[in-house]
Amino acid sequence: MTEHSVVAAVTVVTNPRSGHGRGGDVAPSVIARFRAGGVEVTEVCAASAAESVRQVRESIAGGCGAKPDAVVCVGGDGLINVTLAAVAETGVALGMIPAGTGNDLARELGVPTDDPAAAADLILRGRTRTIDLGRIESTGSGEPMWFATVAGTGFDARVTLRANDMRWPKGRLRYTVAALAEIAGRFTVPYRVELSGAVTAGLTDPGAGSRLETEAVMIAVGNARTYGGGMVICPDALLDDGLLDLTVVGPLSRAQMLRLLPALSAGRRPNHPAIEQFRAAAVTLSAPGTPATADGEPAGTLPITIRAVPAALTVLVP
Repeated sequence: MTEHSVVAAVTVVTNPRSGHGRGGDVAPSVIARFRAGGVEVTEVCAASAAESVRQVRESIAGGCGAKPDAVVCVGGDGLINVTLAAVAETGVALGMIPAGTGNDLARELGVPTDDPAAAADLILRGRTRTIDLGRIESTGSGEPMWFATVAGTGFDARVTLRANDMRWPKGRLRYTVAALAEIAGRFTVPYRVELSGAVTAGLTDPGAGSRLETEAVMIAVGNARTYGGGMVICPDALLDDGLLDLTVVGPLSRAQMLRLLPALSAGRRPNHPAIEQFRAAAVTLSAPGTPATADGEPAGTLPITIRAVPAALTVLVP
């Protein structure tokens, strides 16, 4: 369900490094557009993720001038991920000026990804929608980690972490190069998957006890359908159904994985007998020494429990 609200004050969070500097280039014109529209703007451009979260929380609490009607991220999915720690479950709307490499959440919601002025005008119109978020809980860690799109584990997480460290090539091709490098290393790992609130309609039946033990290349857990700039990994995921979609890529050979990667990169539905899909309200994943990422950001190592949190975020949409 969508609603309309008045946007009179915004907190703008910028990552100048998003999209190889595009975030820093775009921010001044967007802020000027807001101010020309009579909107009070508070700017956050911190040196660290923790400082960004602190400043956004302070702004939402009314400690930095007018309490914002919206927090606006000028950057990509990584910046949104950081900001969720401050915005989730507050009722304050999240606006997006896409300026990252992937921009998957913006694309999923229909926010223009190549027109900052149009994205800014969309925010000024004040049309909102509530969506679910995923929340990652890790044994022995502190604060849970929120995510909006997809949490990846195994091969997929190793590719993302490698791509994040690469400076060349730019754009989505970086993920392809990282995948080719990772495919030569450790491949399948033994996973234990425990599902809670499992749904089987149209998907693989998880069987008695909703527990699965399998060798797998990777497991992706999606609140949304895509990651990595449009790669469709959880093709039936919905942002507002209160559930998570799991895609389990079983023990493919390296040659089979090499054939699958171009289809994923082209945004086609993953299709192979070794790929299974599940849906659940929560999932616990265990696999020795296996990394995880969420919205393209590091999320520690398994075991982790991931839960769907219904209606946790208000977003500004077309």
